[in-house]
Formats: sequence, structure tokens, C-alpha cells
Amino acid sequence: MTGPGRPFRPFRNWPAKLAATPMVLTAVVIFIGCSLWTVVHSFTSSKLLPRLDFVGLAQYERLWATQRWQVSIENLAIYGVAALVLTLVTGFLLAVLLDQKIRFEDGFRTIILFPYALSFIVTGLAWQWILNPDFGVQKIVRGLGWESFVFDPLNNPDLVLVALLAAGIWQGAGLTTVILLAGLRGIDEDIWKATRVEGIPLWKTYLFVIVPMMKPVFATCIVLISAGIIKLYDLVVALTNGGPGISSEVPAKYVYDYMFGNQNLGQGFAASTMMLAMVLAIIVPFALYRMGKKRHV
Repeated sequence: MTGPGRPFRPFRNWPAKLAATPMVLTAVVIFIGCSLWTVVHSFTSSKLLPRLDFVGLAQYERLWATQRWQVSIENLAIYGVAALVLTLVTGFLLAVLLDQKIRFEDGFRTIILFPYALSFIVTGLAWQWILNPDFGVQKIVRGLGWESFVFDPLNNPDLVLVALLAAGIWQGAGLTTVILLAGLRGIDEDIWKATRVEGIPLWKTYLFVIVPMMKPVFATCIVLISAGIIKLYDLVVALTNGGPGISSEVPAKYVYDYMFGNQNLGQGFAASTMMLAMVLAIIVPFALYRMGKKRHV
């Protein structure tokens, strides 16, 4: 930015600009370029290979008329809201517990963050074993004497999203915990002392004083969690493969199946464009919020 007393110097800090060039080119050419290419071809009748045979909004009309896509969007909405709320609540509660300067904090922090280091494929396979009625939770409980106990969410259309939620929160809550814990540790000690002097209960301090001060940290967590929710694919494939039936289908799986399984690129491009719109609906408001905060600093 230039002003009356600040001349324009394009070569100022040129080593830093040169180092950032590959990243900028990657973002422009690969991310933005490929995204625009996908959007353009979503208006075509591309099948096995992409071709510029424009058909208007036909792919989108077909997309929103397909039951599988409708179920995918409904599942994503239910899973997304539940996962976002539960991950934030779980992460914040764990962060508060760790913030009490407990013994072996480093060990607990490592244990909590460990699931995040695993891939969703490994997480899905692990939870597939845990929820399997032949040697998982159901077998363990029956072995304790409750012979009539039934718990088979992976084969129950009404409970399969609960299984996905359990696995997803188990993996994602650790990162949220660490981010929120860093935010808690950044709170000025004088604020804690002032609330103690005023006699404010600890839970009220967290709820009415600390949480409002951590809005930027929560915003970062919400963006990270939301982006992961929209891209949800490998956990579903490993845990349920979209079943039973189509009860656990998600948009990312729909895109993959149509592009590579059904060899219908046009339909896959349309679905991926809708997913791109979902991501932008999250990232753009966050970016505008951050820009607005910087202007007021």
C-alpha cells in the first residue's frame, strides 16, 4: 500500500517475494485454474472424457433430482451440525481440564492429539472393529451378562450417522483441544485474578469472560472443522462405504463414484462445483471477518 510519504517499491523485500512465488503460482494455476476448469465443464455433457459440449444447467437439474444426492446433502447437514457442535464442546471441555495445570499434562495432551495423527482410513477401520457386533461393543456387553443387548449401528440406517459422528469426533476433537488450549494460555493472567477478586464462579468466568475473548480462536476452529466436514469421504468409505443402502452417503463420495465409477464427468463436475460453493460459503465470510478486524486494529 502506498501513500503520500511512502513511495512504491516493487522490489522491496524481494527475497521473501521470490520465496513465495511457487506457492502463489500453485494457488493460481492449480487451485484456482482447476476450479474454474471444473466449473466450466460442469455445464457440459462430458462422460468418459471432458468435452466442451454445453448443455446449460442440465447437469445441475439432474443432480438435484437424484435421490442419492439429496440423501448426501441431508446426511452432510445432519453430520455437519452435530460434528461441529460436539467437536467444539468436547474440545473446549478438554482444553479447560488441561488448563487446570494437571499432572502429566504433556502425556494427556499427546494422547488426546494422537487420533488426529491417524488417517481417516485407519480411524474408519478401527471403529469398524469396535462397532462390529461379533467382536466389538455388543459382544463385550453380552459377555458381561446382558445377553439381550443389541448394538449394531453400522447395519442400522437410523444409527449409522451416530457411528460416523463417534469416529469423526474421536479423531477431530484432539486438534480442536490443542488450538483452544493455546487460546486459553494466551489469556492475560490479570483477567483471571480480577475475576477471582470479584468472586465470579469459575464456570461463569469461562462462559461469559473467556469464551467471548476467544472468538478469533473459535472462528479458526469452526473453519477447520467445517472444511473437513464438507470434504468427508475416506472415513465414510472405510467405515460404512455409504451403507446400509445409501443411508450414509456424502457429497464427496457421490463425486468420486460418478467421475471414476460411472464415468460421468459432467455429473461429477456439477457435484464438485456445489461442494466448492459450500466451501466458499464458509471461507469467504471468515476472510471478510478477518479483514474487517484488521481494519479496526
